[in-house]
Amino acid sequence: MLHFSTDEFSARLQRLLTEMGARKLDAMLLFAQESMYWLTGYDTFGFCFFQSLLVRADGRMALLTRSADLRQAQHTSILGDIRVWTDRKDATPAEQLLAVARDLGVSTGRIGVEFDSYGLTHANGRKLEAAFAGDYELTDASEIITRLRAVKSAAEIVYVREAARLSDAADAAGIAAVHAGADEGDILAAQHNAIFSAGGDYPANEFIIGSGRDALLCRYKAGRRKLDARDQITLEFAGVYRHYHAALMRTITVGDVSPRHSELYIAAHEALLACEAEIRPGRTAGDVFAAHAHVMDAHGLENHRLAACGYSLGAKFTPSWMDWPMFYEGNDWVLEPGMVMFAHMILMDSQSGTAMCLGRTSLTTLTGSEVLNGHDAGLVMK
Repeated sequence: MLHFSTDEFSARLQRLLTEMGARKLDAMLLFAQESMYWLTGYDTFGFCFFQSLLVRADGRMALLTRSADLRQAQHTSILGDIRVWTDRKDATPAEQLLAVARDLGVSTGRIGVEFDSYGLTHANGRKLEAAFAGDYELTDASEIITRLRAVKSAAEIVYVREAARLSDAADAAGIAAVHAGADEGDILAAQHNAIFSAGGDYPANEFIIGSGRDALLCRYKAGRRKLDARDQITLEFAGVYRHYHAALMRTITVGDVSPRHSELYIAAHEALLACEAEIRPGRTAGDVFAAHAHVMDAHGLENHRLAACGYSLGAKFTPSWMDWPMFYEGNDWVLEPGMVMFAHMILMDSQSGTAMCLGRTSLTTLTGSEVLNGHDAGLVMK
């Protein structure tokens, strides 16, 4: 069930070990599911419970997880050393992780920890620090693999392109399902069917769908409605393949297009092109946001735009497909070839109740950016 070659995994491990050496780390404790998947192929949603992958400075690895994920790790990863902690009233997985470290010869030293991850709750983090207190120096190393993952290999880009193809299929299915009287549930079903029937995967977070005044929301919410004869609907979704995401976003109008919709679309489209022109090697994530803000503010829309306009995409797990870096003011993360970036232009005019969103995914190349999906970024009217 491996999605990459052993040579690919070996190259990733070497990149990690180089970073660990530069930071003088004797070992790392990985808690982010994205990190485990990237490094070993291990694929699970079991990270909602305590689990950790220990990586020694010489490349030896051992996973500590629950019995429910034993076969999951055996079936999906390159890992050979898989340890199990047992569910019981007095379970102490942090103490067992300490025993794993000592068993692997990491009896003292400096250990990097992915503290900033969904897989390590604050409560478990405190237990981890208590267990390792004394002989070890625990240091936050949350960004190491995050930065390594941000630059995709050729093998990963193959999956990203397939995700982009699936996102276009979902886009077409969603547009076709939008009409006066359409049920939001049928629109969602059409999008998901287009992805699943073509070999795609679940997204790392829910698709966003909202019509009427809910078109101004940037998050999924429970509850459905049917479209009115004159309406608006905002859709944000992603094609997903082997957990790699390619996102799209658009607001579709139903019935007559209001002048305000047209005004906002012109600004959103201009800002999208300006941002994509900045998605190139040597520019920063902050530069991309500055291009967004410059266009929006020139149209008098400073009060209707957001304080961020996109982010990196890759192999992500619940609860969010958003990855680092993000496009916001002053972010000095330098863009590199191989980075996959989603730029979203989100305009929400609460006074008039008008929404207009437009977004798509690009690949950072040696000379600029390549748009991967949503090539027809026109205003869709139904």
